[in-house]
Amino acid sequence: MNTPFHFHTQFHLVTLLGLKAKNSIELLDGIKKVPPSSIYYHTHRFLQQHHYLSPEPPNDFAYWLTNILNLKRLGEAFASVDTVSFANMEELRSDFIKILTEYISEGRYVAECQAGEEFHFMACKTFVLPMPYVAHNLREFAEILDKISIDSLYFHMFEAPRRLGRQENDFSMWFKSIGENELAKRVSGYDPYTMTLESLRQRTVGTVRRYAKY
Repeated sequence: MNTPFHFHTQFHLVTLLGLKAKNSIELLDGIKKVPPSSIYYHTHRFLQQHHYLSPEPPNDFAYWLTNILNLKRLGEAFASVDTVSFANMEELRSDFIKILTEYISEGRYVAECQAGEEFHFMACKTFVLPMPYVAHNLREFAEILDKISIDSLYFHMFEAPRRLGRQENDFSMWFKSIGENELAKRVSGYDPYTMTLESLRQRTVGTVRRYAKY
């Protein structure tokens, strides 16, 4: 008997860490010190908060380096990191540390921001809540996915895999568990940077309906 899919949602409690940076050297120092939840917050919240934009904006670090310090090349290097592909925040942290270390080692002028424009490191605590929706088959899954909140979609597609340290999203994992391997592969292959979260929802719903048995 197939295990049903239980939908969940989430909300974040955001906190200031009391650590800030006014230049690239202090940014490097901060990235080394902050907890993994801070790295996650500054690299993934754009996907959720700016879900109406396509393509998605860069991460917080890239935005600050480019628009506040005017370090275009360094900002582009940060923006080019495919943050969604990292299941482990420590590996993502290491990538950022490598980029900053190489840049600083070149001995370039260390630009400083104006007072009040410092980078403030933040972190978030995530609370996961069950929703009153359960899918027993693909038809029910498509109907529920078409009406749940963006927060729930984001949780299952992005938050849960990162939390558990795996590459596959919750939807694809469930599709595999009920023998829908081709469907699982299709959904796993979606590029979140090329569509809004609402577009991602509609594309997934459409794909699932094509595989559902009516």
